[in-house]
Amino acid sequence: MVTTAAPARVVVAAPGSGQGKTTVATGLMAALRAAGHRVSGHKVGPDYIDPGFHELATGRAPRNLDPFLQGDDRLLPLLRSGAEQADIAVIEGVMGLFDGALGTDGYASTAHVARELAAPVLLVVDASAASRSVAALVHGFAHYDPGIRLAGVLLNKLGSQRHEDEIRAALEPTGVPVLGALRRDEQIHAPSRDLGVVPAAERAEVVNTTIPRLQQWVSQGVDLQAVARVAQQAPEQLGPVWRAEEQLEPCGGRPTVALAAGQAFTFRYTETAELLAAAGVEVVDIDPLEDTGLPDDCAGLYLGGGFPESYAGELASNGPMLRATARAVRTGIPVVAECAGLLYLCRELDDVAMAGVLNATATMAGGGRLGYRRARAVTSNVVAELGQEVTGHEFHRSTVTPGADSASAWRWNDTTEGVTTPNVHASQLHVHWAGHPELAQRFAGSAQRYQEVQYGR
Repeated sequence: MVTTAAPARVVVAAPGSGQGKTTVATGLMAALRAAGHRVSGHKVGPDYIDPGFHELATGRAPRNLDPFLQGDDRLLPLLRSGAEQADIAVIEGVMGLFDGALGTDGYASTAHVARELAAPVLLVVDASAASRSVAALVHGFAHYDPGIRLAGVLLNKLGSQRHEDEIRAALEPTGVPVLGALRRDEQIHAPSRDLGVVPAAERAEVVNTTIPRLQQWVSQGVDLQAVARVAQQAPEQLGPVWRAEEQLEPCGGRPTVALAAGQAFTFRYTETAELLAAAGVEVVDIDPLEDTGLPDDCAGLYLGGGFPESYAGELASNGPMLRATARAVRTGIPVVAECAGLLYLCRELDDVAMAGVLNATATMAGGGRLGYRRARAVTSNVVAELGQEVTGHEFHRSTVTPGADSASAWRWNDTTEGVTTPNVHASQLHVHWAGHPELAQRFAGSAQRYQEVQYGR
């Protein structure tokens, strides 16, 4: 086990959603990188979308940090893993600084993660509709929790120099320094969708236009040297580095598992592929929008999340891939599908034909689920044993109606959800496999057994 110090680090938080955390955090990552720093990007919570912007800004694989999904004891090891070879880690918060899972006194909040990581906090404040009142807000956030070090304020959406000066003067008595003053810019925004920002992978202009614009905007308005000093003041905290290969035993035969990617399947945690590789799997990305078949000797299929409703017509028009998927499932190939993957395997999505692998239909009407879940496997299947407990997150607005004879995947409280068959586990629930590496181990074993039966090796 490798032991190392936690990196220089800083958390970018806000009083609430909609203050500009993602644009500021992404711009800060890009600006620090342009200034010569090796930057790693991290996201508090289960979100897949913001890390896509982080990856483009830093040039490094993005990482999530979520106590509920991963466990408190894995946060620092996962931070160290994601920040290897970096000299500063920028951690974007979620919702408001102190907002966590409902009914838990702030568990899994940005503040919770900042405390666990002993990371200083920068507060992004949308000042577009206030001036001196910003000081009262900052004063409250600075003193609400003595376990949080509020190291600076990044003022966002300022209207003028006079507006900025008024707020700066009001903030002086609080003792919280202003480390950034960002002017309102109508070109600085991230297009949003019903459940959040549109993924970076779906926006061709992000690399060439959006990231450079954010980098310049932050470079001009933020004291990057002061931010770096704040990050370097975080304690070293020696401890283990998370290593996928230390979590699992490699299976034999090195089976090939295809992982859905491309614009329709943008939701996948970085550690998923790392854990499968550590379990002895040959990981190959496929794009169900563009590719016409599965890889040669494919022995497993992982279909993650995304926004398939935005691409339902294109997915349906790729008949060769739909037929290849259906043929593979009929031969018994093990499949794990989460959210978008579940919809892809249904007979239809909003009357558009899908793979038809599951006796279920899907619609984007009448749904909408968002929140953490503690779930238990209803059956033994290709990824989980009967009764296995996991922590997960629902994030969808689709409704899936299984056939009456369908077996469910998970149960929580009085709810059963998802569909399982002897070789398919499909669900709306997103599970972070770094918190449950045994799922990757079991899935790799399922792929190995399929390879032995199907290909004789």
